[in-house]
This record gives sequence, C-alpha cells and structure tokens, in this order.
Amino acid sequence: MKRWLKAFQAFAVIGLVSVTTACTGDVGTSLDPQASATSKIPITLGSESTHTGTGGVFRRLWNEPPTLDPHQVGDVDSAGVLVEVFSGLVTLSTDLKVEPDLAERWEVSDDGLRYTFFLRQNAKFHNGKPVVAADVKFSLERALDPDTYTPQVETYLDDIVGAAEKLEGTAQEVSGLRVINDSIIEITIDAPKVYFLAKLTYPTAFVVDRENIEREGDNWTRKPNGTGPFKLVSYKIGQEIILERNPNFYRGPALLDRVELILSGGSAMAMYENGEIDITGVGLADLDRVSNPQDSLNRELVVAPPGFSLGYIGFNVEQKPFDDKNFRKALALAINKQLIADNVLANLVVPATGILPPDFPGYNSNVQAPGFNVERALALLAESPYANKIPRIVITVPGTGGSVGLDLEVILEMWRTQLNIDVEIQQVEWATFLQDLNDKRLQAFAGLGWQADYPDPQDFLDILFHSKSRLNHSAYSNPSVDRLLEKARVAPEWEDRKALYNQAEQMIVDDVPWIPLWFSGENVILLKPYVQGYKVTPLIVPKLKDVWIKQD
Repeated sequence: MKRWLKAFQAFAVIGLVSVTTACTGDVGTSLDPQASATSKIPITLGSESTHTGTGGVFRRLWNEPPTLDPHQVGDVDSAGVLVEVFSGLVTLSTDLKVEPDLAERWEVSDDGLRYTFFLRQNAKFHNGKPVVAADVKFSLERALDPDTYTPQVETYLDDIVGAAEKLEGTAQEVSGLRVINDSIIEITIDAPKVYFLAKLTYPTAFVVDRENIEREGDNWTRKPNGTGPFKLVSYKIGQEIILERNPNFYRGPALLDRVELILSGGSAMAMYENGEIDITGVGLADLDRVSNPQDSLNRELVVAPPGFSLGYIGFNVEQKPFDDKNFRKALALAINKQLIADNVLANLVVPATGILPPDFPGYNSNVQAPGFNVERALALLAESPYANKIPRIVITVPGTGGSVGLDLEVILEMWRTQLNIDVEIQQVEWATFLQDLNDKRLQAFAGLGWQADYPDPQDFLDILFHSKSRLNHSAYSNPSVDRLLEKARVAPEWEDRKALYNQAEQMIVDDVPWIPLWFSGENVILLKPYVQGYKVTPLIVPKLKDVWIKQD
C-alpha cells in the first residue's frame, strides 16, 4: 500500500505499530498461479467458527492518520482505517487473493487490455444509496484529478488509458473509463499487466460519494459516506477514531458493534495490562518477561509469521556525497547487520539481503546486497571523490523528539568508528516527512520502511526504483534496470517475470540507492482471549468485519 511504515525501534514492536499490489473473476483469483504467497496464509486468533452473533467493542492504539481521503493515502496508518470504511471494485482476502468486492465479477478481453466489471445489485453507500457505475467513474477520475494529486495515485492508476492526460489537466475525463449502464463499467489499460487487478485493491481506487464531497466540502472526510463494513462516526484529532458497524454492508454486516482506535498515545503494555486495549505488539523491553511461561501474560502471547516489509536507509543519489556509488557502497559494507539483529534487536528482525522479503513472490536468496566488510568499505571510500573531504551529511527521520531507533544509533557509531564519517540526524513530523520524501528534498532518509500492498514484485521493484516512478524517492536511474522492469510488466508467464525481477533486483542492490536493513521477523503480539477471529496478515487488508468479542 503504497504503505510507508514508520520504523519504531527498528521494527522492535512488531506487527501492530505502524512504525512507517485471470480471465474471469467471479471467484477469488491469485495474481499468478505460481506467485501466490502460500507460505504466508495468516493465522487466525480465537475461533474460526461461523459465529452469527453481534456485539462487542474492539480497542487498540493507533497512530494519527495523515489523511482519511482514500485518494490521497500513502501510509499504513491511514490505509488501516480506510480499508474498513471504504471499498473498491475488488479486494484482497486475508489469504491474499484478489476477490470481488463492489463488483460481483469481472471479465478480461483476450488481449488483456479491457476489464469489464459487473457491480453487485445490493452494493450501497452507508446511507443506503445504491452504488452505480457512474460512482466508480467519478471516483477514479477524482483520484486522477490534478487537484487531488498524490504520487501514489499516479503510481497505482497510471495503467488506465487516459490517466496521464487527466493528471496533466489536458482532459476532463479519463478515456479508458466507460460506463455501460448503472451496473457495468469498463476499464481499458495501456498494456496487458497481470497485476492490474491487484492495484485496484489499494485505496486510491476506492469509491467515494460525489454528493457527500460536494455537500461537506473540504471537511467531507469527517463525515464520509463510505461503502465499507464500518462507518466513521467520530474522529477527534489526537484522541480517538470511532468506527461502528454498517448494517447495510453488501457482503454481510460486521460482527463487532464498534472499533475504537486510540490516538492519544500512552504505554501500550500498561494499557493492555490495565484492560484499556485488546491487542498490542511486544517490544524489546517486555519480550523476555512475557515469554516466560510463569508470567500471567504468557498465555495471551501469539507468535505469527513475518509480514512483507522492509526497513532501509535511502539516499538521494542526485545529492553529494550520495551521487558516488563507491561512497554509498562503503556505507553499506560498514554495517554489521547480523550483530545488530543479535545483540541490539533481540532477533526480532531478519537482516535484509535484498529488496524482496523472504517468502514473497519472486524472492530469490541468491540476490545479495553488499555484506559486512570493513576492509572493502575503506578501499571503496579511498576511491571516492569524497575520500578527503566529506560534505555535511544529514539523515532525516520521522518523529518529534526522543530516540531515533536503537539500530540507527548503532549504525551511525559504526560509520564514525570504522569509516571516520559523522552523520547528523534531523527529525521532522510524520506528514511533513512524507511530503519532503515525495518532493525528493531529503539528502538521506531512515526510520521508515516499505510494506507491500499486494503480493507481486512490481509492488517493490518497479514502484520504488523505476526512474519514472513518482515513488522513487532516491532519484535512482539505471536504464538497464528500467528495461528489465518494463519487460516484466507485460511478460505473460510468471517464470519469465520472476527472472526479470531477479536480474533487476541484483542490479539495484549493487547500485546501492538504498541500504536494505531489516525484513520483519515474526509478529510477537498479545491479544485478549475474548477477541475472536482476529487474523494476523502480512499485508493490510480489511479484516475487522469477522472479528467478534466472546461474551462471558
């Protein structure tokens, strides 16, 4: 999604804190027959029974979302709310398959360019108004309007014919969108791309109500007339977000009465132990305690599979000294990631060897980023034009004070002691950080990561490293990499696509626009025993609809 992750203690609180995408589709469809993440089926906490009762409140800590406009989202904090309040033509299920959502089915033309979606007859907005094809067209065109513009929209919807002209302001409508009747909409894309359907699961393609926006103006996101399983009934900045069940949800009403997202902060462990929240991640300070079978919390401890995310340090390769590959590579070689993972982060993370996480479609263990080698780092630094005079280096991280992350502190010390390179840290507020990142104003950036939005390598490699991508925050450009990524976009066979992505990934890590640091380790969480049906998934997907509170 694209979902930026704020790294909190270098992912030390795993899985729950936001520390920073077939010919017919009438059933859930994998992106590629051999590309599905079968090893990443989520675990379900509590009962998987066909519970039919309703009631209960699910409470958790949450970060302040930068936006509640689905067409402007680009982070996990916002997306985690939006997937419950809004919906699109298709969705990702908890087992990571593309499934019908507002559309009950779809058809794809033989040439792979034209998608015809058939809307559900019972699809409704929260106020009971039917969702029609014109609403879908309006929503996609609103997302692509220059006045709504965000880099995520361009990245996720640019496959649609006419999207570029709409974004440039040279067209009033998107030529690749055609309303056939109230129940049918046709979308034409510029080339056959097997991952196109998955991109439509991201909030940039969600349906919004035109009347709602025109009536409420700039404040419409405080009273959104969504289509999802929950309604947003209260949003108090810095305090809370309250969601309540949508009784008209077309796929059946949610089991919970209400979801309470607490924005006011506090000690997650203390709040959990005091019964103020129902779920929390477990950080370094508490891991040993709750892992002890003698501790009362141990029976509520759950260890789930890792997510599809990557923590990293990024460089703007157009700014000195990061315009020199030898300098970038020297920094990468001077980091002992295994030492940090073992002795600093209690093995809650896995040292990253590339860009694609383990078990993610396209992952190849043979792809290797520069490893720890101080002697080689010093040799490359001596070859750099900055060997004798290193410019001022500032790494920007999201935050407003306090610790910048244990891992980053250790990395800076490694650079200082082993390479004699001093680096300054600058902290900025999260929304400002995202804006500066998108505008490529940062010399270097850390304290964040990237979480996949759908299980396809394009969601990492193409979106983050193609020279024309708006989300290529490093300003990285390699024509050979671009060619490989462009071939992979339209290759019909999975094995061919995978080979192309593996080649591109190795070239990217050799060029070091990023230093991949950590893949997320196992999700270590505490969950109250009365919370049933909660699924731990490697991606953000709508999942609260099937959670319920077991009554005594």
